[in-house]
This record gives sequence, C-alpha cells and structure tokens, in this order.
Amino acid sequence: MRVFLTIIAGFIRLVDGLNEGLGRVLAWLSLGMVVVTFLIVVLRYGFNQGWIAVQESVIYMHAWLFMLGSAYALKHGAHVRVDIFYRRFRPKVRAWIDFLGTWLLLLPMCGFVFWSGLDYVTASWAIQEASREAGGLHAVFLLKSAILGLAVTLGLQGVAEGSKALLVILGQTLGKDGR
Repeated sequence: MRVFLTIIAGFIRLVDGLNEGLGRVLAWLSLGMVVVTFLIVVLRYGFNQGWIAVQESVIYMHAWLFMLGSAYALKHGAHVRVDIFYRRFRPKVRAWIDFLGTWLLLLPMCGFVFWSGLDYVTASWAIQEASREAGGLHAVFLLKSAILGLAVTLGLQGVAEGSKALLVILGQTLGKDGR
C-alpha cells in the first residue's frame, strides 16, 4: 500500500506541477490578447491600417489560453460544476462524485476528443496548413494542435484529480496540504 501511495503521490505532484506551470505561462496570453486587441483598434480607427495576421493572433492566443488552460482550471476547481448539492456533502461523498465523474465522464470525453481530433490535426500538419486569408498566419496547424493539447493536459489532470479523490475514499492523504 505504501508503494502504491508513493507512486500515486508522485504522479499527482508531477501532473499538478506541469499544469500549474503551464497555466501560469498561459495566463500571460490574457494580457497579450488585451494589448493586441487595443493595438488592432488603434491601428484600424486611428491610422486606417489593419493586418490580418495580427487579428488572427488574438484568435490563436484565445484558443491556446482556453484549450491548454482548461487543465489548470480543473486543478484549481474553477471548472463548471452543477453545485446544487455537492458542497453540502461530506468529503468522502464528494470524493466519490469526483472519482466517478472523472472516470465515467471526463476521461472518456478526453479520449474521444483526442481520437476524433487526431486525423484532423495530422492532416493539417501534413500540409503545413496556413491561413486562407492573404497576409494571415501560416501556422493553422499549430492552432489545431491545441485540440490534442486540450485532450492530453485535461486527461492527465483528470487522472490526477481522480487519484486525489481515490485517496480521500481510501482515507489517505498526499501530505501537508491534506489532499
């Protein structure tokens, strides 16, 4: 049992650390989107200038922030949850809900997104897909790769969260934080 807990704790810390770091880096995209959008407006209405690539960059930043930041949101409990009864339940009941929700809903969804997006993304990479707009960004294949990134990072964080719930169910803790 001790070896099992050590392996699970190591995995949880690894995934939590990965998604924490990724989330902190991605948070800067929010500022980037604001600055670039401000720049677009000033250039458009102040100088009658516009560049498609700059406008598309906001879409890229938004997609990466949303898709790759989803695992960070899950880690911090900032995801959407129908919380009519959940908060009133005892920790062990909440752990069962989290455990079953992770393994029966979240992980199958992540698997489906990965499986169904794989051909879509690989086809985009095969042709090095670029924007259809003249002057657009030549990296649509990178944008589409965020789909697989979503499935992988969210799936890994889901396994970590499901493992945390399992530890609660078993009456175990990870360490100082009691999780």
